[in-house]
Amino acid sequence: MPAVPQRLSWAVETLAVAPCDRLLEIGCGPGVAVSLVCDLLTTGTITAVDRSATAVERAGARNARHLESGRARILRASLEELRLDGERFDKIFAVNVNLFWTRDPARELALISSLLAYGGELSLFYEPPSAERASALAADLTRTLSSHGLTPTVVRGGERLVCVRAS
Repeated sequence: MPAVPQRLSWAVETLAVAPCDRLLEIGCGPGVAVSLVCDLLTTGTITAVDRSATAVERAGARNARHLESGRARILRASLEELRLDGERFDKIFAVNVNLFWTRDPARELALISSLLAYGGELSLFYEPPSAERASALAADLTRTLSSHGLTPTVVRGGERLVCVRAS
């Protein structure tokens, strides 16, 4: 199996997953982070969503044992289509998902706020091509999240890795 990209191992480490956490990953791609998270869970679960049928198929294949155990669920949907019938999550995260900085994500942030459990946290992880772009992206995301009533903080993982957390 190929090596885990540094951005994903750093993201999961930064999330500080507790064994009982309920997580939602937006844009799971081939399911690498799902696998890393599931290895840390005992009674917790992760729901992962991606709008790509190919990504969902790959994530399902990679995480077959986690799906069978009930620790993971992988859904094909865009964030704005997501319907989870009152479920709440302790941690919601996304890695390199551009919708949060390419346009006004008001609708998506309202949905995320409704999905966060009391005390829950949104974490947006990025690996831009340069340290300068990482700083600019962190500033843009901080402004966007603040303008939607969230309280953001920035966490850096070296020069290019950045996480903007909000609660």
